[in-house]
Amino acid sequence: MIPRFRFCLLTVLSTLACSLLLFAESPAAENAFQVQFAESVHQRPFTGRVYLIFTRSEREPRLGPSWFQPESFLSQDVKNWQPGEMLEFTPDSKGLLSFPIPLSEMKLAGYHAQAVVRFNDNDPEIGTAPGNGYSQVITIPAGADQNMPPLVIDKLVSEKPAVDSRWSKLFKIRSALLSDFHGQDTSLEATVLLPQSYYQQPERKYPVIYSIPGFGGDHLSGRRETPIAEHNAGNVEFIRVFLNPQCRWGHHVFADSATNGPVGKAFTTEFLPALEKTFRAIPDQRARFLTGHSSGGWSSLWLQVTYPDVFGGTWSTAPDPVDFRDFQQINVYDPTSNMYRDASNQARPIARMGQVPILWYESFSKMEEVLGHGGQLRSFEAVFSPRGKDGTPLKLYDRETGAINADVAETWKAYDIRLILETNWKKLAPQLAGKIHVFMGDQDTFYLEGATMLLKQSLDRLNGEIAGDTVVEIFPGKNHSTLMSKDLMLRIRKEMVQSFLSHQDEIKLRAQPQQ
Repeated sequence: MIPRFRFCLLTVLSTLACSLLLFAESPAAENAFQVQFAESVHQRPFTGRVYLIFTRSEREPRLGPSWFQPESFLSQDVKNWQPGEMLEFTPDSKGLLSFPIPLSEMKLAGYHAQAVVRFNDNDPEIGTAPGNGYSQVITIPAGADQNMPPLVIDKLVSEKPAVDSRWSKLFKIRSALLSDFHGQDTSLEATVLLPQSYYQQPERKYPVIYSIPGFGGDHLSGRRETPIAEHNAGNVEFIRVFLNPQCRWGHHVFADSATNGPVGKAFTTEFLPALEKTFRAIPDQRARFLTGHSSGGWSSLWLQVTYPDVFGGTWSTAPDPVDFRDFQQINVYDPTSNMYRDASNQARPIARMGQVPILWYESFSKMEEVLGHGGQLRSFEAVFSPRGKDGTPLKLYDRETGAINADVAETWKAYDIRLILETNWKKLAPQLAGKIHVFMGDQDTFYLEGATMLLKQSLDRLNGEIAGDTVVEIFPGKNHSTLMSKDLMLRIRKEMVQSFLSHQDEIKLRAQPQQ
């Protein structure tokens, strides 16, 4: 899920209430819009998804829709849409998708509208993905007899600025493994922060912290103009690497999968050696540390468990579900479970503020259907599910009813971290000793604490059988955001330093040439 967010509960609830009142009013006689794209932004016929997004706020509509304050939007798929050709968005448009209600029922007077076309189909974002097209913003007048101008897509989203500094370097490699899998050039990329002594000690090599952002995050947020001043007893300095986990389907979580390809293998066999050679990193497992929050928390734990002899430890915070018997309160292995309704036939929440639910699984899922690829729930399926005959990941559940597909759920066991540890503990325990550290708040915003508690119970039992020296801690009163306190961040850094220092002798020994 997303790494963190800030919003006011009263604002969210009042916005939702206003939306309900708005849509309860009598609908407009007809909502009809025309969209076209200019040849100046795309010279060829286009096949893909086109969006019409509405908002009452002053921001551009293309910057939505928001998870927690969703407003209305539409989409439809087109084939061989020609430059200059008019595309109709009307209640009778064939294949039109809409959220949260049908277009015919929307009361849109006073809303701002903007069209977006997904020219860049490899990016999970819509309105902000480099290369996607967008139109001017219009304000919808009152009255069905008012003529609205066509929305002309004549602008492209610019590439995100990527500028190196003395202390912050962009690093990107073409992955042969992923390029072969996808049939097109595919890269892995990161932002690399250099330590304070990097230029003064050109012979020195450094341990590395690999940091993985949550859903929607990328490597560019790690850039800075100054080095990080380390303050620790062992005078340990780190190279810090902020990884980009984004892919077409959302967040690939650095796991090999049928849809995203061999991402984990590419990262460990192609990216790591190239980075260590380029930036004087110590090429030793005990000098490689992982951390991440939310989807990044799951990623870092997955990499440590899957490649136990490649990394020296993970400090994973608020990870996405690590036990699929509690997938945000849903046991996906239970054939009677439903993603939308609980055993009492009550709507399942997917997010809360304190103890107050503010987002529900069904509406969130149906919003993603209108968005298309790149949403959080579809991102899970792109990692955990096999590919269908159409080349897309099989769906875990029916989007209309919420009923779980038991056959697909069975395949998810290959990515159930708790199950993998239990099944392979005899082999993994010596390899993972002292390397697993997982932290979770007991009031997680996205109901992720249940799965982590099950993982803790399992590891407590397994450690009693074969000591693996794992740490799983639940923090009372903490949610998805407040878990990341300054104290916890300082503790994580201190423990990484201690781990590196405790294995420094064996690192030096392995670095010596063999006689």
